[in-house]
Amino acid sequence: MAQDWRTPETEALFDAILNLETSEEAERYFRDLLTLKELHDMAQRWAVARLLDQGMHYAEISRTTGASTATITRIASWLNHGEGGYRAMLDKARA
Repeated sequence: MAQDWRTPETEALFDAILNLETSEEAERYFRDLLTLKELHDMAQRWAVARLLDQGMHYAEISRTTGASTATITRIASWLNHGEGGYRAMLDKARA
């Protein structure tokens, strides 16, 4: 059941995201698509992933981002054992 998240709707969402051409388009799309809390949560997760990649300790990440240690642990698990999305984006961000 791990693949249950892949649906025609998720595929259409990913296709829409891939059609975004500028940061401004992405800002407008995601702001319309997400609540402010969802947008904040996504941004926080990305910040946590970047700090984990830099080797920062969980407690310091929690103080810096406000994320719980449970959230940080979950993101670390996805970073190290997930689909590879975090790693790919971190590598692209460095390039």
